Amino acid sequence: MGKVICTGLGPGDPDLMSVKADRLVRSSAHIAYFRKAGYEGQARRIVNGMIRADATEYAMEYPVTTEIHFNDPEYNRLMADFYEAWADRLANLAETETVLVLCEGDPFFYGSFMHLYTRLRERCTVEVVPGITGMSGCWTATGEPITWGDDVLTVVTATMDEDELTRRIRDTDALVVMKIGRNLEKLKRALRTAGRLDAAWLVERGTMPNQRVHRISEAPEKVPYFSIAVVHGQGRRP
Repeated sequence: MGKVICTGLGPGDPDLMSVKADRLVRSSAHIAYFRKAGYEGQARRIVNGMIRADATEYAMEYPVTTEIHFNDPEYNRLMADFYEAWADRLANLAETETVLVLCEGDPFFYGSFMHLYTRLRERCTVEVVPGITGMSGCWTATGEPITWGDDVLTVVTATMDEDELTRRIRDTDALVVMKIGRNLEKLKRALRTAGRLDAAWLVERGTMPNQRVHRISEAPEKVPYFSIAVVHGQGRRP
C-alpha cells in the first residue's frame, strides 16, 4: 500500500520550507501540484531544482479560476468534477505508490488540497505536513508585530459581503485579509468605512524575490493573486 502525503511549502521562499517538506520533495518519485492551465504554478516554482530527475509529475490544472464567479452553480460543478477526478486518480495511484501533493503555505489554511483530503481520507492513507502560512510571511515582511498583548486577530477573505467585511474589520484589533484580487476596491471601501484604511498595508508576493510592501491606500488598481492585507494590532505593550 502507498499513500498520499500533502506538504505545505511555506509562503514562497524555498528557505522557509520545513526540513520535513524539503526531505519529502527531494525523495518523492511521484509529485502532484495545482496550477492554472498554461502556467508553471507557484507550488512547482518553489521547488524548482529540488525534484528528482526520475520523478513523475502530475500537474492538476484547474478547469476554471476567475472566468466564472465562484457563486455560479457552473463554477461549483466544474470544480467538484475536477476534485473528484483527481481524488480518483490519486487514490488509484496510492494503491501501490506514495504520491506527494505540493501546497503553498499550509494545506489546511485555505489550501486547495483540503477539497481532495475530504474525498481521499476514507479511501486511502493520507498524511498532511503543515507549513508556514502565507499571512505569517506577509506580516513579517512589514517589519512590525501583527499582535501585542491581548489583541484579537481576525482573518477574513475579501470575497465576503461588503457590509459583513466592514463589520469584521471594525470589530477586531489586528486583521489579515486573504483572497483580494478583484475585490481590492471593495476592501478599500470597507477599510475606509471602518476607519482603518490609513493603518492597512498590502504585501504582494510576500517572501518572494519580487515582494512589494506598501500602504493599501497607495496600491495599484490591480494586485497579484498572492497579495495579503494586514492591519497591525496596538494592544498592551510593556
